[in-house]
Amino acid sequence: MLTGPLLIRHTAPANQPATNVLLLLHGLGDSDRPFANFARQLNLPETACIAIRGPKPLPFDLSGFHWGDDITVDSSTGALDPDAPAFSAALRLVLNDVLRGVLLAPEKCGYRPRSVMLFGYAQGAMTALHVAVEFANSCSSSSSSADAELGGVVAVGGGMPSCSPLLPVDAKARTPVLVCKATRNSAVSPAQLQRVRDAFDPVEVREWNRPGGEGMPRNRDEMLPIMQFFARRLRSVRGVPAGAVELS
Repeated sequence: MLTGPLLIRHTAPANQPATNVLLLLHGLGDSDRPFANFARQLNLPETACIAIRGPKPLPFDLSGFHWGDDITVDSSTGALDPDAPAFSAALRLVLNDVLRGVLLAPEKCGYRPRSVMLFGYAQGAMTALHVAVEFANSCSSSSSSADAELGGVVAVGGGMPSCSPLLPVDAKARTPVLVCKATRNSAVSPAQLQRVRDAFDPVEVREWNRPGGEGMPRNRDEMLPIMQFFARRLRSVRGVPAGAVELS
């Protein structure tokens, strides 16, 4: 069971085994509720979806939550900057408590890393990428390096945060990444996108023809590359005999 003070909303597949898990991370100033609804709309086969709420509320009685340890302001625009100086609270929640503490723990859910995917929007996308690279970094120095590959990361409107460690060139994280960004006025800077490419292999970038920057996907053309990515990466046991053993 996943528990917490309204931190998590869980959606299980109907009449199907939960072969996969998709973690959904909202953007700065949002909450888990809309992403739980988004998960139900996705209706992915054999996939349990978990929408996680950011660990910290916005200050000054502003509504919504965020993933960074602190709130910073972009000096050029006066807007809240999603690229926080640190994401340690988010790492404890997503990586340690949810991923390692429950989903991958043999005595609890017992999933393999390859069966867990992340979907993040804006600051949630930065958090998802940060979690994936930290997971790979922690596995690279242990005997479990063969299990360092997560199922994948879909990052919409967010790149690698500046606080994320970069892995050696010959030891990039093997978790596949799909970055969706607007063709103009994108929140994903060239430097952030390059940091994604420096940290992961393979990386796929899809651009949406939006003049005003990113938002959540709003039509078939924008959803298509995301659904194709899920189709390639989600695992299925339908039709597999009970008691069969996976050799790879």
